Amino acid sequence: MTDHRRRPRRRGQGELEVQVLSALREAEGPATAGWVQDRLGGDLAYTTVITILTRLLAKGAVTRERAGRSFAWTPASDEAGLAARKMRKVLDGEPDREAVLASFVTALSPDDERLLRELLGQPETERED
Repeated sequence: MTDHRRRPRRRGQGELEVQVLSALREAEGPATAGWVQDRLGGDLAYTTVITILTRLLAKGAVTRERAGRSFAWTPASDEAGLAARKMRKVLDGEPDREAVLASFVTALSPDDERLLRELLGQPETERED
């Protein structure tokens, strides 16, 4: 006889990281892993939250500071900054940067291409890093 009990839905790749980062952005300051766990509804094990935070730390998406015997975590950037970091990582991993950038630009919508051209036309002192 087969067990037909419903299994919990598996999260998509990166979904937990997004949820953890979202929770950290809602915090009024650095937050502990326990706070993040509570904020996410408590259905995640504390060790799972720590694992996700440690992965995000390795990716440069969060920072941490000592808070007693544990750590308090802070997002390193907003969602746009995190997406830009991912894009740079992909670009850095490719041997032919020019081909990758050319392919990227030709695949942009006309509005996105116009925006990119406007951004590139700004003096470097006006651009945010």
